[in-house]
Amino acid sequence: MTSEDQLQITACNSSELRNGDIREVSFGEHGTALVVKCNDKISAIGSKCTHYGAPLAKGPLIDGRLRCPWHGACFNIQTGDIEDYPGLDSLQVFTAEEKDGSVIVKARKDLLKNGRRRQKMSSFTDGNGHGVLIIGGGATAITCAESLRQRGYCKKIIILTKDSHPPYDRTKLSKVMNVAAASTYLREEAFYKEYGITVKCNSEVTKLDTSAKSVRLQDGSSESYDKLLIATGSTPRVLPIPGWGLKNVFVLRSHDDASKIFQGAAGKNVVVIGASFIGMEVASSLAEAAESVTVCEYFSAPYQTVLGSEVGEVFQTMHEERGIVFHMNASVTELKGSEGAVQHVVLNNGTLLKADIVIAGVGVIPATKFLQNSGVELDARGYVHVNKYLETNVKDVYAGGDIAVFPLKMRSWEPANVQHWQMAHYHGRVVGMNMASAKSTEASSVPFFWSSLGPGKNIRYAGNGLGHDSVVIAGSLAERKFCAYYCKGDEVVAVATYMMDPRASELAENWRNGIRLLKSNIPK
Repeated sequence: MTSEDQLQITACNSSELRNGDIREVSFGEHGTALVVKCNDKISAIGSKCTHYGAPLAKGPLIDGRLRCPWHGACFNIQTGDIEDYPGLDSLQVFTAEEKDGSVIVKARKDLLKNGRRRQKMSSFTDGNGHGVLIIGGGATAITCAESLRQRGYCKKIIILTKDSHPPYDRTKLSKVMNVAAASTYLREEAFYKEYGITVKCNSEVTKLDTSAKSVRLQDGSSESYDKLLIATGSTPRVLPIPGWGLKNVFVLRSHDDASKIFQGAAGKNVVVIGASFIGMEVASSLAEAAESVTVCEYFSAPYQTVLGSEVGEVFQTMHEERGIVFHMNASVTELKGSEGAVQHVVLNNGTLLKADIVIAGVGVIPATKFLQNSGVELDARGYVHVNKYLETNVKDVYAGGDIAVFPLKMRSWEPANVQHWQMAHYHGRVVGMNMASAKSTEASSVPFFWSSLGPGKNIRYAGNGLGHDSVVIAGSLAERKFCAYYCKGDEVVAVATYMMDPRASELAENWRNGIRLLKSNIPK
């Protein structure tokens, strides 16, 4: 590295920087960095979240962690390491020092330009034993594999996924839909080769034998393991109604599903069954491409069971302003077609909706049928119960992501099932840490998710509002700038925000640190 590759700037006077300050400083055409002071220590790190590039200067800094204001990822301000998700990469770390009353920051040009950093990882060098087997190819799988390698685990790691693609950003399926598959991959093919992680696509597991520590695949082959992670995710529900088998009737689970839906919807009449987060995102994503988009929902407002009617009605109006039509308090009783393809959707009130393509977003079920008679305990709904360390009732068998019911720390360790992209990432990290070391790491993250209502319009949600008995609105629903606080008794257990960043991130980090918010103390 030559002296020309190293840049240096004076960020500010030392006296101007106080504990808790976050300053974005510019290196001109080469990029920006953050200067952060916490506990009398000054550090300099990358300025943009490694997930989608959010400006971290606008995020909350609490107890040495900087949280993304958009999607909740967390970074250690000293090391730059990612500690909560979404995203995989850590931040670059630069040199910051006080000299002659000024704060001086030094950074390499290439590191400023890149902004993100992959943590040091080992590779596959130890062929003893069977290593770690991961069933499922989602966020939990990739973060588990990376966490193992980051902690020096050098044995075999195999990921089995029934998907035709390696782990990818599944959140884009309903939000963008027309994105190329390769652009959504969480890691490129070279990454898996470099770190000795084997990904086997189109590999569905049909049976688990915990006594023999092996699994059987649909093609008749088998794989053995020393330690196992089950992270198979969910399967979309289908409707037991006449006409479900017609052509152009879809559920959304894979990239291939999203591609077929988007291509089939162009210039056509689209009916979306269900005003859930998936259903609403699909409707929003297709609003411009389709001839018409109609949403049918059993409840009286979108998101009613999670966000409540008041908030749901605001977002319904926003969708209606884009030309999307809603039929609320309506059940779909039948799909009618001609020549094997769907043509109409029949509602319980007799309404007939023209439909060239139908997409159902009516909930999911855990993909765990193959675990029956395996020794891994399932509840009546098919979910896997795990302890604080995400281990099942069977030693060396872990579960995470959508299928796991785990103790949720922010709710006093009550059992919870949290089907968020962020939590799936985090579960993989915890499992990887526990597999790689005898030291036990508890799952202590706070649930966080976001949902797109259109370009630049996003709901942020933090906490776990299951069982809430009241909702307090701060801000203005009419002006579409508000926080909705979900309360159980006098305690706030969740928050949904719109145009109020970084409030959701602030509360998430407070809950992580055991700081509770009471209903009586909600800021107006």
